[in-house]
Amino acid sequence: MSPLLVGETRLPLPLLRRGKVRDVYEVDEARLLLVASDRVSAFDVVMRELVPYKGAVLTQVTAWWLRHFESEVAHHMISCDVEEIVRAVPAIAMHRDELAGRAMLCRRTEVFPVECVVRGYLSGSAWKEYFASGTLAGERLPAGLRESDRLDPPIFSPATKAETGHDENITVAQMAKVVGDEAAVTLERLARLIYGHGREIAGQRGIIIADTKFEFGRTTDGRILLIDECMTPDSSRFWPADRYEPGHGQPSFDKQPLRDWLDAERRAGRWDGNAPPPTLPDEVVAATSTRYLEAYERLTGSPLDLTRLP
Repeated sequence: MSPLLVGETRLPLPLLRRGKVRDVYEVDEARLLLVASDRVSAFDVVMRELVPYKGAVLTQVTAWWLRHFESEVAHHMISCDVEEIVRAVPAIAMHRDELAGRAMLCRRTEVFPVECVVRGYLSGSAWKEYFASGTLAGERLPAGLRESDRLDPPIFSPATKAETGHDENITVAQMAKVVGDEAAVTLERLARLIYGHGREIAGQRGIIIADTKFEFGRTTDGRILLIDECMTPDSSRFWPADRYEPGHGQPSFDKQPLRDWLDAERRAGRWDGNAPPPTLPDEVVAATSTRYLEAYERLTGSPLDLTRLP
């Protein structure tokens, strides 16, 4: 039986925002409902096709990490169990199937307008800037680093939150001007703490978390909470440790099959890199779904329970 695929949701709640992957609904003044869809984007373009189980993997990986850290880091999750959520928000009972596994009921916060990025390896936009100028967000890094080299200690590299296109790397000083000195110190401490623990846990499972980004928000009583997703294959670079080889890009546990196929389409001149995207072959969609499921199982030690998903 084919899995239920969820693109855009239409719940009987006020829609606060619809991102590339998540739909966020207002439950009341204190709570939000986050729904991770099966939408997938690459190179800042959302594909037409949906990836089976992707939304469930993102939600359940986040929940798994939040439970790991909750003794040290307060977070926004109230529940990711659909039956508990429906009891708390009866208005969405008729949407139980599409929410199963992919919905999270959360405490509402005022979101800090920065991405708290921690880089344990030199990759992505950081490598591009370093290769061009030897810097990250304009600050000098040691000479002679190669692509994918390990960074010890990891670098805290905040970024602006772009509504469209790419986030922009900024310095810690620039971040402090946006959120205030005290909050900047706290956000960096929390981000480093979570990444450090996460890198160690993932490393024991043969996964390198090369870099990741966190978001935080402040409650009405002043507490700072970890919000949104946490060290998922979408918000992080997951590399297989047994294939790690610095000096070039690394294979990853996420949408690499999708990126590789789109890269080939661009090189062949069949796609210009902008919307609308090309139609994805079934085998690319299936391979991408498999990567997400493998990432979940390898990280948590158990396969995603598909019997609980419609």
